[in-house]
Amino acid sequence: MSVTAPSRPPGAATRRRTRPRGRQALLGWLYATPTAVFVVLLFAVPLLLVIRMSLSKWSLLRGDQGLNAPDNFVKAVDHRFFTDSVVFTLKYTALATVLLLALGLGLALLVQESSRWNNLLRASFLIPSALGLASASLLFYVLYSPYASPLAPVMDRFGLTFLGSPTAALISTTFLIVWRYAGFYMVLMLVGLQGIPADVYEAARTDGASRWQTFRKVTLPLLRPTLALTTVLCVTGSLLAFEQFYILTKGGPDNSTITVVQLIYMVAFQGQNDLGVAAAISVIVLLALILINALQMRAFRSEES
Repeated sequence: MSVTAPSRPPGAATRRRTRPRGRQALLGWLYATPTAVFVVLLFAVPLLLVIRMSLSKWSLLRGDQGLNAPDNFVKAVDHRFFTDSVVFTLKYTALATVLLLALGLGLALLVQESSRWNNLLRASFLIPSALGLASASLLFYVLYSPYASPLAPVMDRFGLTFLGSPTAALISTTFLIVWRYAGFYMVLMLVGLQGIPADVYEAARTDGASRWQTFRKVTLPLLRPTLALTTVLCVTGSLLAFEQFYILTKGGPDNSTITVVQLIYMVAFQGQNDLGVAAAISVIVLLALILINALQMRAFRSEES
């Protein structure tokens, strides 16, 4: 006598497979919720608030007094320091980006091989990156001071000044940034260099390529993704420069070292106390950053293709 197994209701197996997937999806949402809340509260909400402020007459002391678009953007562009701050920020960005990328790549090539002395050099180059930018700026403020600096006698004897002229202030501040961030960009470049297969270099040596030819035809093309990342980071950070100039120069001498972010701070909290105009400048800076980064990524992508 044969016994037949009871038949399963249709769709039971499908429901069993669906339940674990539903639980996994729910678990994924639970894991993503803290990050989503963080992004919404600290990015999306402030961004929407800045956009709202840029379209309103919004005083620091009186608050929102109603929409006045596009008056804030007109006042922002017509501000007496707007053009000068944009030009100076672009000048500083170009100088800092070229120096940081060139020095970072040079240091990475120098310490590419792992050895006892190279590990010591890596640590030495990376140590300044552990210091906060504000702390480093205060350190160099003392170093550049004609009174408290250990170089004060030499400065006094030869009439040297680190912050007394626009050019000297730009170079001195750029030197601080290069000293502070060169090790960080060295690490990024080093990661990219170590990701290049060794057999590619062996093939280049077999073909009789010189060091310069290998660097130009092999290293740079394969390092392009790393160069794209470091360029975007460096340009973005330089365009948003604030602490180093605020501590070292306060925008001087003669308002010649005012960056765009300094101008936003000045309009919002010094003198005018106009959050609406400051927000309008912030929106302009944000749009400029998006455009510049998009152009950079497109340039690197077209070269890659």
